[in-house]
Amino acid sequence: MEQQAIIEANDPGTAVVAGSNVGKTFANGTVVALDNAEFTIPKGKFVSLVGPSGCGKSTLLRLIAGLIAPTSGHLHVHGTQVAGPRQDVAMMFQRATLLEWRTAIENVLLPTEIAGNVEDADRERAMELLHLVGLGDFAFSFPAQLSGGMQQRVALARLLQTGADVILLDEPFGALDEFTRERLNVELLRIVAEVGATTVFVTHNIAEAIFLADEVYVMTPRPGRIAKVIDVPLERPRELAIQTSPEFNHLVDEARDVLGAH
Repeated sequence: MEQQAIIEANDPGTAVVAGSNVGKTFANGTVVALDNAEFTIPKGKFVSLVGPSGCGKSTLLRLIAGLIAPTSGHLHVHGTQVAGPRQDVAMMFQRATLLEWRTAIENVLLPTEIAGNVEDADRERAMELLHLVGLGDFAFSFPAQLSGGMQQRVALARLLQTGADVILLDEPFGALDEFTRERLNVELLRIVAEVGATTVFVTHNIAEAIFLADEVYVMTPRPGRIAKVIDVPLERPRELAIQTSPEFNHLVDEARDVLGAH
């Protein structure tokens, strides 16, 4: 199985991210957070992880990001085994975690500063990204002058500034009101399509998971397992109105049935 994962990850036509028998335990092996996860994520695909709290969704993201090491199994990104944080993978959390004393563009430039010197091309790219997320007019505003949704847009631009082509999003809009969250979901689809990123998105919201994704991984309560992979054949680009369609509601019911069975 490991050899198969390596072959798939090295083939650009198959998987950018591949996991084989991935497991993670905590508390000296007494808490099984994730068990026997098998998956392949092709280039440019959007995968949503949905399931109850404590089912290992965020753990799986952290494993892919190299922030923690698996207890068992193997993870590969672009054909190489994940052995720690890497430049081609970037992660965004529920809170924007912007530096309050830095303007929006200064926050976006932070990954570049950490990596080395900031050049004119880096500043131009940061401004392009702020325009991409709809904040070109707020480049020199401080976080306190921005709404929660705008702060998350800055955090997304900062994520893209890293140049990573695998982006991991851990409930990035979970703390926002429903209206703002829906608008940002539409914007996220547009941005991801424009930059061509391979994306893994964690959410508790089944409808949100389906609206965003090409595939939805439905996970079981702890020990977390991928109970089913639901293909989402809805056409892109997507608008919010698609959530009233019979096809969309059928997919929601399918995910609910899987969750209810566990």
